Order: sequence, then structure tokens, then C-alpha cells
Amino acid sequence: MMDAFFGLDHAVLDEEGLALLVTAYDDVLVEIYADLLTDAGIPFLKKDRGGGTAMRIITGANRYGTDLYVPTERLEEAKQLLESTPIETVDENDGEDSEEP
Repeated sequence: MMDAFFGLDHAVLDEEGLALLVTAYDDVLVEIYADLLTDAGIPFLKKDRGGGTAMRIITGANRYGTDLYVPTERLEEAKQLLESTPIETVDENDGEDSEEP
């Protein structure tokens, strides 16, 4: 019950004209997405889930995830942008580059 109240299990922003693009659990990935959207001229809003903002200030990280919202009319364009951009990550287990799905 509390997860739903604090927005830990789903996005809770209810702003007209904005649509949820993606939820990311890695701060580096959030910044990559933000840079891609900025470069494409797509405005966006970042919102930490739950008590994530306070947790980020205290611990330096947010384990609940960060939601990225874009204007509803640009949602499909933003989705295509993120899907068409391969993002390479390093698997900590083997140290070799791998591509995120």
C-alpha cells in the first residue's frame, strides 16, 4: 500500500501534457538520456520516485529510480530516439563491453 502512495511501484506525476518516457535506475543512464533529449531539442522533466530526492542528497544515489517525462506530442519521437541510440555498458563481472537491450 505505501509503495503505491509514495510512487515506488509506478509513476505518480499527473501533469497534463506530459507522458512518461522511461524510468532509469542508474544515474549515468539518466544523464545519457537527458543529453540525448537535450541535443534533439526535446524538453523533458526528471522526477525521482518516492523519497529519491532526499535519498540522493543523503547517500548520493536513488535506488527507487528516476522517471523522465516528455511532452505528450513528442513522446513517439523521444522513444524512437532512445531506441535508435545504442548505449554501451561495461559488465562488472567480465569487464567486457556489452550493449544494453
